[in-house]
Amino acid sequence: MATQTPKRIDLALQGGGAHGALTWGVLERILEDERLEIDGISGTSAGAMNAAVVADGLQRGGRRQAREGLHGFWHAVSEAARFSPIQRTPWDRLTGNYSLDHSPTYLFFESLTQLLHPAQLNPFGINPLRDLLAERVDFDQVNACRKVKVYVTATNVRTGRAHVFRQPQLSVDAVMASACLPFMFDAVTIDGEAYWDGGYSGNPALYPLVDDPSCQDLIVVQINPMTRQQLPTTAREVLNRINEITFNSALIKELRSIHLLHQLIDAESLQLERYRAMRLHLIHAEREVEALSASSKLNAEWSFLTRLRDQGYGWADAWLREHFDDLGARSTFDLDELFADAFRPLDLDEGAGTEGVPR
Repeated sequence: MATQTPKRIDLALQGGGAHGALTWGVLERILEDERLEIDGISGTSAGAMNAAVVADGLQRGGRRQAREGLHGFWHAVSEAARFSPIQRTPWDRLTGNYSLDHSPTYLFFESLTQLLHPAQLNPFGINPLRDLLAERVDFDQVNACRKVKVYVTATNVRTGRAHVFRQPQLSVDAVMASACLPFMFDAVTIDGEAYWDGGYSGNPALYPLVDDPSCQDLIVVQINPMTRQQLPTTAREVLNRINEITFNSALIKELRSIHLLHQLIDAESLQLERYRAMRLHLIHAEREVEALSASSKLNAEWSFLTRLRDQGYGWADAWLREHFDDLGARSTFDLDELFADAFRPLDLDEGAGTEGVPR
C-alpha cells in the first residue's frame, strides 16, 4: 500500500503573550499528524517565538524534537515567571480565576507604564525572556532549516510599517523586536532601525505566505477575539478592547485585500491563476478566547499554560476531524461572511478598476 503524500500547509500565528500557549497546543496537534507537512510559518510576538522553536526542533531532530522544544520553552517561561512580583491574589487562586485584574502589583505596574518611559522603568534593559529565548533556541539551526520557512513580523517605529525578518537573518533580536510592547520595553534596535511589537502592523503578516506559490493552503491560528458580545463598561475594558481591535486590524486589512483579489479574479478582471487556488482556513474558538481577560496574557503559571495548550490542541483536533479533506480542495474560511456587514459586493460595472490591487 502506497504511503499517502502529506498535505502541505502554511501557518499564520498571532501574538498574545501567555495566550500563545493556545498556539502551542495547535502546533502540538499538527506536528503529531504525519498527514500534514508545514511549509511556512509567519508569526508575530508569541507566534514568532513558537515559530522559531518549531524550526529549531525540526532542524535538530524532526517533529518529536519540535514538540519537545515547545514543551521545554513554555515550561521555562513558566519557571521564570515564578519569580515575578506580578502574581494572582489568593482569592483568585482559590476560585480558579487566572486573571490578574485584582493583583495589586499588576495594577501598580500598569499605572507606572502609563506615566514612565520603559527606559525609566527598566534603565538596564533587563528582559529575562530574551535570555530564555537565547538559551532555548539555536538561531543558527533556525536559519539553516530548510524544512520550514519562517517569517517574523516587527513594526518599524520610524516608518510605522511592518518589517518581515526571514531566514537567514532571523535572530534573538528579531523575535524580541516582534514581541516588544512599547509601554513595557524600550524599542529593539536592529541595523540602526528601532522596532516595536509586530502586532501593530501585521498580526501576523500574511503576504509572505500568500506570495509563496509552493503552498496553497494557509491556516490562520487566531488567539485574539475578533468580536465581543459584551460592550466594555470600565476604563480598563475599554483600553483592552482598543488593543484587541488594534492588534486585529492588520490581519483584517490583509484578509480584506485577499477577499478583493478573489472577487476580481472571479470577475475575470485579473489573470492571476495561482492566486485563484489559494485556500484560506481558520483555527479559532471565539467563545473561549473571549472569556480570557487581557491581563491573563501576563500570567505564565504552568497550570494556566497547560490549560491553554490543551484548549489549543482541542481546537486543532476538532478542526482537522471536520476539515482535513478540505485541505488541498477548498477554503473553509468564508471571507464573504466575515465582511458581509462591511461593504456590499464588488460591482465592476460601476467603474471599479484594478488599481491598488495587491500582488
